[in-house]
Amino acid sequence: MKRFFNVTGLCIPEKHYMVDPLRGLNDTIFDLINNEYYFTIHAPRQSGKTTMLHALMKKINIEDERVCLVFSLETAGYRSISETDANTKIVKAIIISADIFLEEQFRPKLSRELSYYTMKDMLNEWCKQLSRPLVLLVDEIDSLYDDVLNSVLRQFRDGFQLRPKGFPSSVTLVGLRDVREYKEKVRDNDKSIGSGSPFNIKAKSLTIRNFSRSQIAELMQQYTDEGGQNFSDEIIDLFYSYTSGQPWLVNALANEIVVEILQKDSSKPITVELVVQAKENLILRRDTHLDSLIDKLHEPRIQPIIDAILSGADIQYSEYNDDLKYAEDLGIVVKAVENDGVKISNLIYNEIIPRVLNANFQDLITPKVERQWYFKDDGKLDMNLLLKEFQKFYRRHSESWLGQFSFRESGRQLLLMAFLQRIVNGGGIVEREMALGSGRCDLLIEYAGERFVIELKIRYDSYSFDDGKDQIARYLDKLGFKHGYLMLFETQNSNIISWEQRIKWTELEHEWHNLKKQISLVEM
Repeated sequence: MKRFFNVTGLCIPEKHYMVDPLRGLNDTIFDLINNEYYFTIHAPRQSGKTTMLHALMKKINIEDERVCLVFSLETAGYRSISETDANTKIVKAIIISADIFLEEQFRPKLSRELSYYTMKDMLNEWCKQLSRPLVLLVDEIDSLYDDVLNSVLRQFRDGFQLRPKGFPSSVTLVGLRDVREYKEKVRDNDKSIGSGSPFNIKAKSLTIRNFSRSQIAELMQQYTDEGGQNFSDEIIDLFYSYTSGQPWLVNALANEIVVEILQKDSSKPITVELVVQAKENLILRRDTHLDSLIDKLHEPRIQPIIDAILSGADIQYSEYNDDLKYAEDLGIVVKAVENDGVKISNLIYNEIIPRVLNANFQDLITPKVERQWYFKDDGKLDMNLLLKEFQKFYRRHSESWLGQFSFRESGRQLLLMAFLQRIVNGGGIVEREMALGSGRCDLLIEYAGERFVIELKIRYDSYSFDDGKDQIARYLDKLGFKHGYLMLFETQNSNIISWEQRIKWTELEHEWHNLKKQISLVEM
């Protein structure tokens, strides 16, 4: 049986195409284990955490003079559970995992009923039975809540001094977030947990990297070697461009192409058009991975960051911004190396986030906008007519609609994106580029073989117009275009300037670095 691209959970080498689960962490992890350290590993959902833990457990149990066990805390991960019940479930999870993964001689042999044990007591009794040090890999640590999470972390800290004879010599806590977030999660408003963190014995916090371009190529080559089509360098580049190496997205794109679109027909070539189609299919279908991302967007800690990115506001990357680091831990944003700012993690997230956020706008727009009005006789898009109609639409509806929208800074951009998406759906593509720190968002519209550049700019001050002309000229030069649309939204004086004064359309020529660009200035 041929292996396949896994999009559902734990990867198994015999069943799935895989790259190295440890991805450069092997030496660091073994140094920490050899020194009997406790440490954490965090990474976003479906980044390969559980796969890595099982590979690590297998490697230690085969090659090392230690006993290693991985188990999950997920069975105790709900708010209403008591500390007593949680301890019982955790002890049971350890027993079940040991029965499955360890040889008989290394399994715990308890002297009492499970309900009599705390996690610490159970681990103490088990370690005393073992002739080898125990390495414990604890998955889904941040599925726990409140007092249960606090209790588990304190038990690890209390047992730390008993290692290696009376407690695990090394413990790894694995979850979505860094250990600094545990402090936030267990602290009530009116109660102190004493130390800065209930897991202050942690030696290091590691994160799992996304796939590199070469690792994506390696993954696809495994498929090719087993009788599948070749993935050209151009296709690998496109995979990396769309996903930034996010493991689930890479596997999902490949699976969408070879299984869902080509129906496992290896005689058909893999083309750029197929990759684009697969990307669109994933976005439209919103599989579990993408839904879990979307669920986070309205969280109070995440929403202002996404709002700022979509609007092009200035937000600098900082290791000391806990909300920013939280969004980074969840895999939603990354540091923008080019300007020390922040950007959405990959192009697929960059596409789906605005689409989801403007979905309500699209629902409101649908009965008010007829698509056929904006097409020429030859089926081409009449972009001038479309944007002039948007000016009327914006004048009529923006105040009431934007007043109800929680993403205040980016509402105007999202409203335009919803309007455009409504028109081009089914036959065209709206690509978005958020330019952090510039107060702008660039759009590239593709329809019926034509491409249109639109730059959205907020008029914050007297410099916004001149900045906008230079910015769209730079973007046009990047794409090799001569003409584009600069849409300028009035905010500074919107309460004192009438709509008659705000709604304007001007054709102008702008010279930038000795290049002349034609700009349609669309003001609102």
